Amino acid sequence: MGILTFKNVSKSYGETRVLKDIDLDVAEGEFLVLLGFSGTGKTTLINLMAGLESPTTGAVTFHDKPITGPGPERGVIFQSYSLMPWLTVSGNVRLAVDTVFPKMKAAEKAEKVAHYVRMVGLSHAAQRRPAELSGGMRQRVNVARALAMKPELLLLDEPLSALDALTRANLADEIEAIWTQEKQTCVLITNDVDEAIVLADRIIALRPDGTLGQEFKVDIPRPRDRGEMNHHDGFKHLRAEVTRYLMDAGITAATAGSRSLPDVTPIHGMPKAQKDASKGLIDERFLDFSQLHKVYPTPKGPLTVVEDFDLKVNRGEFISLIGHSGCGKSTVLTMAAGLNDISKGAIKLDGRHVMGADPERAVVFQSPSLFPWLTAKENVAIGVDKVYPSASRAERQEVVEYYL
Repeated sequence: MGILTFKNVSKSYGETRVLKDIDLDVAEGEFLVLLGFSGTGKTTLINLMAGLESPTTGAVTFHDKPITGPGPERGVIFQSYSLMPWLTVSGNVRLAVDTVFPKMKAAEKAEKVAHYVRMVGLSHAAQRRPAELSGGMRQRVNVARALAMKPELLLLDEPLSALDALTRANLADEIEAIWTQEKQTCVLITNDVDEAIVLADRIIALRPDGTLGQEFKVDIPRPRDRGEMNHHDGFKHLRAEVTRYLMDAGITAATAGSRSLPDVTPIHGMPKAQKDASKGLIDERFLDFSQLHKVYPTPKGPLTVVEDFDLKVNRGEFISLIGHSGCGKSTVLTMAAGLNDISKGAIKLDGRHVMGADPERAVVFQSPSLFPWLTAKENVAIGVDKVYPSASRAERQEVVEYYL
């Protein structure tokens, strides 16, 4: 019997079943990772563990007692930072300490706060407020605040997914080091296979139908150096096995609901004669960034975010820009989308200067940016209605269904 147990748990929202027939034991002291695609019920599982939701059927117990609500023995680190913007780093951590240890002496509270702020490497920023911190630093505050409650079980709801790749890797390593030091039981949900293998003792995949899938034991000795893992035969074999399983499960689910895209022309599509005439004109340097600068005015003077950025992208290429938080990646992207004015230099797409937003340059932001009062279909339909004005209502509906 584990420290946390699910017995035949199902969870539904109205007629939509999200989780089905879940049986799970989480052993004391283990690092368990629940791995799967978006929409497989991972966050719902964490919410049930945290006591933020109740199962529709079945039982969730902690130390053999039913979970009826949140408790300090189960700390949660969410994907969003959830920090109080008017409090400093220390103030946000102190908030948790005051709540869980109300009778502790002030000096002891201050010492506990300083300990966990130091543990996540933020002593130098202890008096800064969230607006003065990078995304990675804000998430470190979130980690420190959860740890300061001294929970027996630490629940991590994709806490690294909103961070850039380098910050994400560094914070994952810090979480593993803290887990090793504190000896807590950890449950992490993620969709990153490498992250799961580096951190986990055990990985359980979730299927798209809301059931638990295959379990994978991770026997790679700790500490697991991220650089060495790329050359570790056991790591490479397990990564291939887990990835293959997830892809097979995803393909099966996608095939069951596959559709065909109707033959309709978007508003930025060219008539056939014009398209034929333009064939072969520009394949190289299809997207051309030239001497690009972006400068923001601030009370302390101009702040240069992007300087002398040059990049040539050929038609059909897939380019990845990688860098630390604050290095200007999103600024370059928003300028290419026409959502951010160019201070100096130029961006050309297919030989034409980028000026303003246009549906031929689609953008997927880090934040979902959905209308919360609309359904998934209605959110997608907003764009479809604008981009396919000549399509019939039925054809537009087919486009929506195809991409969903």
